[in-house]
Amino acid sequence: MNKLSPSGMIGLAMLAVFVIVGVLGPLIAPYDPSQIDLLHGFAPMGGEHWLGTDSNGADALSQLLWGAREALIFSLGVVSASALIGFTLGIVAGYFGGWIDELVMRIVDVLLAFPGLLLNIAIVAVVKRPGLGLVMAALIANGWVGYARVARGQVLALRERDFVLAARAVGASNRRIMRRHIAPNLLGPLLVQMSFSFGTVILVEATLSFLGLGPQIDYTWGAMLSQGRAFLGHAGFLHYALAPGFAIMWVVLAANLAGDGLRDRYDPQQRGR
Repeated sequence: MNKLSPSGMIGLAMLAVFVIVGVLGPLIAPYDPSQIDLLHGFAPMGGEHWLGTDSNGADALSQLLWGAREALIFSLGVVSASALIGFTLGIVAGYFGGWIDELVMRIVDVLLAFPGLLLNIAIVAVVKRPGLGLVMAALIANGWVGYARVARGQVLALRERDFVLAARAVGASNRRIMRRHIAPNLLGPLLVQMSFSFGTVILVEATLSFLGLGPQIDYTWGAMLSQGRAFLGHAGFLHYALAPGFAIMWVVLAANLAGDGLRDRYDPQQRGR
């Protein structure tokens, strides 16, 4: 098996930094991100506030660090649930075929035909103040389809392999074959798909928050971007929009670098495509 490429290692290192910041951010944040100090609104960078303050005087660095925690929880929850649902349905559809395969893939086709972001917006827009759980459910609603397609394609090839036929011949149950012989062989494609999805989920959540449809928490990165846009004309306030923008770019770039590296490792034939 090929070693991970240098770009893949860089991507994993960048993701590790994001995870560490997400876990430790609230512990090292210098202030309460929701603490309002109207006397110090629009404070410049430096001094007691390294990244300045927002229009209400809340510390921007603290909001950024707490936003990393929210982004980490959100992305891990959506990616994990989508992978579990998608790969389970994909394995079942590919292994059994017939009407089960037809049903699952037609659902996949319908969801793929509908613009993903519009579906996410349609789900969260029905509630005036959507919580974290509803926004996660909105992304999971169509997030599993990519995993299902990848798993089904792999299983269609694996189910005719000699080790699967041998397990069938000795009387192994379908459940045991799928769990012990097929699922472990999907680990590589699963990691690749999860890595790419990680950045996409962060980007979609930031987009929803930017539009005012994300989790109603003031210190998400998308909400910071939205407020920063509203005050771009204020002298010295440009950094408030640049900081969360850079954080989002960091995670998306890291996820794509890591995904490319993992894909090259587990499927060298895809290299350069």
